[in-house]
Amino acid sequence: MGSVKVTDQKIDHEIEEQEDDYSLDKVPYKERNMGWFSITNITFGIATAIFYFQLGSVMALQFGAVNALISAGYAIIVAGIMGTIISYLSARSGMNVNLMSRGGGFGYIGASLTSLIYASNFIMYCAFEGMILVYAVHEFFPAIPLWVLIVVFGTLVIPLNWFGIKQLDKLQKWSLPIFFAFLIAAITVALFTTSLYDGRFWTYMPEGVQVGGTALLMCIGMQHGIMGLTALLASDYARFLKPEHIKVGSIMIGVIPQIFCYGVMGGLGIWFGVRLAEPNPGVYIVQLLGIGGALFTMLTQIRINVTNIYSSSLSLSNFFENVFRFTPGRRFWIVVAGVTAMVLMLGGIVDHLDAALIFQGVFLLAWAAVLITDALIVKMMLKIGPAFYEARQENLYKWNPVGVVALIVSSALGTVAALGYMGTFLENTAAFFAAALAAVLTVLMAVLTKGRYYLKNEVDDIDKEDYLYEPKAEKKRTVPVRRPVTVNAESMNK
Repeated sequence: MGSVKVTDQKIDHEIEEQEDDYSLDKVPYKERNMGWFSITNITFGIATAIFYFQLGSVMALQFGAVNALISAGYAIIVAGIMGTIISYLSARSGMNVNLMSRGGGFGYIGASLTSLIYASNFIMYCAFEGMILVYAVHEFFPAIPLWVLIVVFGTLVIPLNWFGIKQLDKLQKWSLPIFFAFLIAAITVALFTTSLYDGRFWTYMPEGVQVGGTALLMCIGMQHGIMGLTALLASDYARFLKPEHIKVGSIMIGVIPQIFCYGVMGGLGIWFGVRLAEPNPGVYIVQLLGIGGALFTMLTQIRINVTNIYSSSLSLSNFFENVFRFTPGRRFWIVVAGVTAMVLMLGGIVDHLDAALIFQGVFLLAWAAVLITDALIVKMMLKIGPAFYEARQENLYKWNPVGVVALIVSSALGTVAALGYMGTFLENTAAFFAAALAAVLTVLMAVLTKGRYYLKNEVDDIDKEDYLYEPKAEKKRTVPVRRPVTVNAESMNK
């Protein structure tokens, strides 16, 4: 009877863990059963956000269409490469970036800090995207108070996240055709609307602005505010990728959403903005499609915000489990993230989002650079640290100076640069500067510490499928670890 009870408890734990989408542990090898198409489809939730319309429109009208288009190409290349590498590491390990950070240079408390800031970024974006929706609907129903719309649409994303990644897959699949129908309608109507600019849209250039120079750097700086997020976000879903899909899937998951984010949506934003002389898509989409524009806005913002809430819930779960050993489950954090986003919207904090984007771009690109450098150079090339990711607290140090020092120093100097204290060039390339500095510091700290702080205890139960590379047979472990010391009574007497 005892064995039956233990077995039942184990089954219940596995069911609960699956329902929780493995927010506190890696996805087991046997549970990585989603195809690359399904996962790429889920990531389209963020790729189809109207935010990219606005980003393209603002850049084109302020700095010229050509500069905006060049920056979009830059964003696709850099974010695509980063997203592909992050997706590959996630698929190989079964972990998202929060869990990978624990054994990827930060330690379990160090990784908790990245998780908290990561979660706050998603919650802020949820608030920002939610307000686009609220204002679009308020255009047609001004009698309804804004706070009522905030509560209604802020609450809506909570049940849409309740059943995890499988529910997200279904939601994104059925809503994607509707999204494309609205998008084609908006493009068609705009084509038959008289353009407020006489020339071809890519030739638009504000007075006194030239191609390249400061204008281009400004556009690149604006792209940096979101690039790190789209690259890191892929890990929340790529960890479920089928093993046989890893090579092709990593590229698809890492690149296709970036092409759509910055190329398609951003490019259309440039076209809409120049043609209609309006930077706000919440205005011109409604002007083009009427009530259909409000419905289109509603659909896109719900698609993006379910992914924002999902990723923030995973990060919050990791932070509170690591720091406070508080594990109420992912659904609890869905509610917390949703309510927090509503509070931010009600408090008007989204009006100050531009200032937050400066730090966000610097921090997220630096964090991604640490993870990528740690995997490709420190682990794979220099063979410093383990050939796998370990996320269990009992086997990790609280802090690993490799990632912690690299991230803190690069983020601090990157923020100083972004504030303009290091000249115009670094002011607009601060995030890239921080990422490059983080990469150099990661290698330097790994060499100086000789991998001492990656593992506290020896780990020998990692499946071979989860190794990043095949370690040499004669080297069972690659870092100095501390073995538990056993003392018996006989030895004490001696």
